[in-house]
Amino acid sequence: MSTSRPDKSTNGNAPAELTYFEQQREALVGEIATSLENVLQNINKLNRSLEGVIAVGNEFGSVEALWSQFENVMAKDGENGDNKEGSEEREEQGEDETRHG
Repeated sequence: MSTSRPDKSTNGNAPAELTYFEQQREALVGEIATSLENVLQNINKLNRSLEGVIAVGNEFGSVEALWSQFENVMAKDGENGDNKEGSEEREEQGEDETRHG
C-alpha cells in the first residue's frame, strides 16, 4: 500500500513534516499496538488459569472413579436386596392364599 507523496522539505535529506492526519494515524496505530499487547498478555493469563483448573480437575479423576465404583456396588446390593424381599413377599402371599383358599 505505497502511495507517493511529494516531499515537503526544502532539503532532500531532512525528514518531511507529518500532516495532522499522519500524526493522528501514528498515534492510533501506537494505541492499537499497545492494546493488542495487553490482549495477548490477558489471553496468556487466561490460558494459564485454565490449565490450572484442568490440572485440579484431573486430580479428582481417581476420587470420582472410586465413588463410581462404590455407587455401582451399592446399586447392585440394593437390587439384590429388593429381589430377595420381593421373593419373600411373594412366598408369604402364596402361603396366605393357600391358607385362605
